[in-house]
Amino acid sequence: MTRQIRFNAFDMNCVAHQSPGLWRHPDDQSHRYTDLGYWTDLARLLERGLFDGLFIADVLGTYDVYGGTDEAALRQGAQIPVADPLLLVSAMAAVTEHLGFGITTGTGFEHPYPFARRLSTLDHLTGGRIGWNVVTGYLPSAARNFGDADQLDHDTRYDHADEYLEVLYKLWEGSWEDDAVVRDTERGVYVDPEKVHHIGHRGTHFTVPGIHLSEPSPQRSPVIYQAGASPRGVRFAAENAEAIFVGPPSKRVLKDTVARIRQALVDAGRDPYSARIYALSTVITGSTDEAAAAKQEEYRRYADLDGALVFTSGWMGIDLSRYDLDDPIGNVESNAIQSAVAAFQEAADDGREWTVRDIAEWASIGGLGPRFVGSGETVATQLQEWVADTDVDGFNLAYAITPGSFEDVVTHVVPALQARGAYPTGYTDGTLRHKLFDKGDRLPADHRGARYRLGGDLSTRTDRYRAYTNT
Repeated sequence: MTRQIRFNAFDMNCVAHQSPGLWRHPDDQSHRYTDLGYWTDLARLLERGLFDGLFIADVLGTYDVYGGTDEAALRQGAQIPVADPLLLVSAMAAVTEHLGFGITTGTGFEHPYPFARRLSTLDHLTGGRIGWNVVTGYLPSAARNFGDADQLDHDTRYDHADEYLEVLYKLWEGSWEDDAVVRDTERGVYVDPEKVHHIGHRGTHFTVPGIHLSEPSPQRSPVIYQAGASPRGVRFAAENAEAIFVGPPSKRVLKDTVARIRQALVDAGRDPYSARIYALSTVITGSTDEAAAAKQEEYRRYADLDGALVFTSGWMGIDLSRYDLDDPIGNVESNAIQSAVAAFQEAADDGREWTVRDIAEWASIGGLGPRFVGSGETVATQLQEWVADTDVDGFNLAYAITPGSFEDVVTHVVPALQARGAYPTGYTDGTLRHKLFDKGDRLPADHRGARYRLGGDLSTRTDRYRAYTNT
């Protein structure tokens, strides 16, 4: 049976997401990121292409590692200016029926208590189509603007995120019983207080004794997305994620990464296919191979290497402006995204070490992942080969220009895959979780969050709450 390939679209509420300089292309519409019509049109396009979802990245800082300032980032529009991704979702959900929305927010700079309500609200308003991409943060500038000297070290950020998720699971899964909202007009009772429970959380980082502010949403817990590929990040993803994004630039590295994640899921007591794994990639396609190749050359004329180094300096946590373009990158220990360092060092299948110029040219269109260039048929063959050889579930598609790159995929690649039985021809009804796994709306029993569902002696939670309020 032909394995079906899954697509997410990768975008950001800014101008230059991962293709610096391409905002200058006459067909690029990223400058319309503050126009709600851009986002609703994009959502309709992606739903027409039967994408699983729109995955919207975010940062709460500027890329100021390159040259020690944020001046280059500002000149290039490199993820600055950037607007809030959560506020886009309701409008896009209103013009679609099935498309999912994966929204990025960090665990380091907002308390979980109000955040739990925000995600529950979006899950209600989308009919259960919301997902949350959990990030722990990596830009030092974000930490400074929240009053800290720098980010916590890499693994400590994940320890903090573990408790953040624990609080959220308790609120989403363990506070309200399914039938707590009774809406009894005769008795004048809207909510049965006996069926709403205080979570009684007191931990290392957070004390949250009370109840969740929202009634249960269609999924309760949103679909959890995660993109960490360091050993600590993989363990965190295996315990929490249902959609995992990876960015290896070669098939060999991707195969190893997917196998490592599948094993980590087993080690966490979960089915190895209980999370969908999407590989970052960029597709440049057209009616023929020649047309696609010409399009790539055109895009290269607009791509900006300086802007690419702004991004990679931030991702790797090292100022690449100190290097000559032809210097080898060498071995780098970083407090930023460790997986980016490993990916660059292993990217060339011939084993050679990359130079700074190699990194800039690679990352200038679509970021860290590979590029697939060719007609719809050619790209479909390449994608099927990658899925067969690496066991990846699908692709997180970055763009060269927007929405043009997504339009090209929907026009050329999707029909080619469908003709081979390798892509859906319609959506499954239900929530985002149900669409991804065709099993149900709630977290499965082997998921970490399911441990916090209602059960046992709930009165002890209320007792703990009263103890907190009396002290």
